[in-house]
Amino acid sequence: MENTVAKRYDKLKSLVVNRKVQFDALVTFMEDETTWLTSPASTKYHLCTEGGLLEHSVNVAECMLKIRAVLAPEISEESCVIVSLIHDFGKVGMPGKPQYLINETAENQNKSGHKPDPPYRFNKDLTYLSVPVRSLYLASKHVELTEQEVQAIVYHDGQYVDDNRSVATHEEPLTLLLQYADSWSGFVVEM
Repeated sequence: MENTVAKRYDKLKSLVVNRKVQFDALVTFMEDETTWLTSPASTKYHLCTEGGLLEHSVNVAECMLKIRAVLAPEISEESCVIVSLIHDFGKVGMPGKPQYLINETAENQNKSGHKPDPPYRFNKDLTYLSVPVRSLYLASKHVELTEQEVQAIVYHDGQYVDDNRSVATHEEPLTLLLQYADSWSGFVVEM
């Protein structure tokens, strides 16, 4: 983990106080039993590099805290940190079965002059779950989440995902903050 990202990540983790014991158990699971620290954020788009998922999650948390301070200071920093770090956690796959695998053919295709494959590919040996559902599946074994936090995680992609239309006009403020922070991080900070 890059040193500056590690420092930023540690600072965010220190903001979780009320659910510290549960959160620490989740973080231990994330760091020790999954590819949380090494997974890319995507197969070919933003932060498609080793450690990209952690960097993206840290970016989202920092952005969300800034937006929260201006628009919704009544929402706890702790809640913002938890949903930001969990929102894409499902991208790790399962313990021992990462969701993203290094695409070995990309280097060979590059040398041959053909358009290279993306650096990562989806692990087809995983049972399909959407990223938010897998995120909740993995995290909820370790930390209790509020209804608002669950909504924020499940619908964090906003209207970019057809399934999310069911929540349109029913988003909680926490959901909107996470949507804005995720979009800003992915489309502005990380491009």
